[in-house]
Amino acid sequence: MDLKMEVTQTLGLSQRMIQSTEILQMSAQELDTYLKELAVENPVVDIEEKYDKTGQSERDAELQKKLEWLASSDEQNRVYYSEEYSSDDDDNQEMWNVSDNRGEDLAEYLISQLVTIPLTDREQAIAEYLIDLLDSRGYLTEETEQIAAQLETEEDEVARMLQVVQSLEPAGVGARNLSECLLIQMDRQKIEDTIARKIAADYLEQLGKNQLPQIARKLKATVDDVLQAMEVIRELNPKPGNSFSSRENLKYITPDVTVVKLKDYYEILLNEYMYPKMSINGYYRNMLKAGNDKETKDYVTTKVKQAEWVMQCVSQRNVTLMNVSKCIVDVQERFFTYGPGYLRPLKLADVAEMVGIHESTVSRAVKDKYLQCSWGIFPMNYFFIGAISKTGNENAATADTAKNLLKEIIADENHEKPYSDRILSEKLAERGVKISRRTVAKYREAMEIKDASGRKVF
Repeated sequence: MDLKMEVTQTLGLSQRMIQSTEILQMSAQELDTYLKELAVENPVVDIEEKYDKTGQSERDAELQKKLEWLASSDEQNRVYYSEEYSSDDDDNQEMWNVSDNRGEDLAEYLISQLVTIPLTDREQAIAEYLIDLLDSRGYLTEETEQIAAQLETEEDEVARMLQVVQSLEPAGVGARNLSECLLIQMDRQKIEDTIARKIAADYLEQLGKNQLPQIARKLKATVDDVLQAMEVIRELNPKPGNSFSSRENLKYITPDVTVVKLKDYYEILLNEYMYPKMSINGYYRNMLKAGNDKETKDYVTTKVKQAEWVMQCVSQRNVTLMNVSKCIVDVQERFFTYGPGYLRPLKLADVAEMVGIHESTVSRAVKDKYLQCSWGIFPMNYFFIGAISKTGNENAATADTAKNLLKEIIADENHEKPYSDRILSEKLAERGVKISRRTVAKYREAMEIKDASGRKVF
């Protein structure tokens, strides 16, 4: 009988044993919270920080080393990046901020979240199509009936995939109007304020005109009730897409993995300093050896086994996360060297095969976790990306590389006779990237590059 089964049977149904997959899915911050709560509930668990002679914890010292390494590599890469991809804003990028790729980031962020949702290829394609249709606010302005006709599918299937999109972060994306956007956020936050929900559903126009007494009369409520409901609504985000335009939401996220470029290789560091070191109190181990009564021994045995199981799960989590991170760095080495614009196609199944684990384990390992490198902080799902042209070789193009090539072609064009989107599509095809004129226009707009007439220099 393995340790997990033995402990589970010992604890009984009233004290559910945490699953190893639950710990695998935890971010460093979530693991910190869990271990501290466990230490309160389980008396045999000690959580501790080791201190050196200077009084600085070993974990803090390790963190300082990481920051110094990262600062050094960041300076080198930032200079390279400003030379190769200069813009007015590049020199002002902060060390901890990601590159300022405005516009497309919302779509990329949403698509990265689809990796952890079990979808068929057809469902994935419909979901990505819906995401591509979202406007800068994160709204879907086309009717599902029209979308179904365009995709030659049933409207019910489109509606079902729209629900998937609406389940993603930030809350409110995929809404078809302001009312639906606010109600989605209320559902996500479990806001039960009846008046606020009714106003969001039926009286937003009157609210915008400040017609509070009229709303109060229609809802048979007081003006004070309406004022309180209005404050609830004001806390919501009417344009959830806007906050992701520059990935500003990622600036203060604590990464789970740090990748540092050294002279000849990349150092991968798990941010273990984010959660305490866990051990089993020696006093309770001695109790098991002493001649205590059976009831006491059984209780201590149960708690010790629970602690040992959690320690084993944490260790396995770290091993899996490290192995997955190594695969990401190996496959996406050009990204870590040159930055955004150099991602290669990478699927969960590819990493699962390289590491020798199940695809679902890879999905859990990267779920809700973030990787920090000299180019910024990114969701680990960001590095899993499909090819936009099936060339059958390792250099298959991604949206990331297509945008990078597009930027290069536009930089080299005759500014008095700039290329149209059709010609840009042809130029990309000459470099092995086959995308439509419409897709070129979408990528160009995402990078805030004007059309041919807007780029023309007189």
